Amino acid sequence: MVRSGNLLADIPATSRDERFDTLLARPGVRIERIVSTGQASPEGFWYDQAETEWVCVIAGAAALLIEGEAQPHVLKAGDWLEI
Repeated sequence: MVRSGNLLADIPATSRDERFDTLLARPGVRIERIVSTGQASPEGFWYDQAETEWVCVIAGAAALLIEGEAQPHVLKAGDWLEI
């Protein structure tokens, strides 16, 4: 089976919530497109998950503050981070 798509298609200009689209799911791997338009976690809230996450910014920019680190990781288009 051949599937294709475009990572930049159907992106809302603004949204109150982040958008999560699963692009591929197989045992041991899940690839999601997450579209954020300025959303942030509530103050003092930290995501804690068992699996490793690989983050790549395709367009725009992001800042990720990791618990225990003083400065956020600032990512621009093309940058990636394994957390």
